[in-house]
Amino acid sequence: VFIFITVINFGKEQGQVCGLCGNYDGNGINDFTTRSQSVVGDVLEFGNSWKVSLTCPDANSTKDPCSTNPYRKSWSQRQCSIINSEVFAACHSQVEPTKYYEACVTDACACDSGGDCECFCTAVAAYAQACSEFGVCVAWRTPSICPLFCDYYNPEGKCEWHYKPCGAPCMKTCRNPSGRCLHKLPGLEGEKSYDTACCLL
Repeated sequence: VFIFITVINFGKEQGQVCGLCGNYDGNGINDFTTRSQSVVGDVLEFGNSWKVSLTCPDANSTKDPCSTNPYRKSWSQRQCSIINSEVFAACHSQVEPTKYYEACVTDACACDSGGDCECFCTAVAAYAQACSEFGVCVAWRTPSICPLFCDYYNPEGKCEWHYKPCGAPCMKTCRNPSGRCLHKLPGLEGEKSYDTACCLL
């Protein structure tokens, strides 16, 4: 298992990083660049090349989670089929859904000890975010599929929190009351507050 944490300052670090997170040059094809600067196709070869110490053992091939947990496979395929469905039809021509569907099934099969819905929802959200980056906003969440109950947290008689499938690239916030941003980033889904009263909290 490879675990990594990255903090990227958008713009400044572009093309200046390397390792398990890729090089952040906007080209996904060369992300599997080894420590010796070779581009490889095998994830294990790539990951093992970035070991901190040569005394660390190489990672071995991982088992397919759906083979390890066969009772999860049909549920995972059924749930993840939303990616290939009409719900995301407007995005299919912009972002090829196959690899996202396969990753969703793998993740959903792997989460067999709790958190299965969270793994599934995160995988679908990754495809929705990729669609959003190409300008296709998909409102895919429903009360029965990965719901977000923003209104539950609204004070009685008010509606301060709203779920937005694709946030604006620049919003008014407590730290940015003017709503002007130097760098516009792709909008992220989530709960948005449009009440400046939060500044007083």
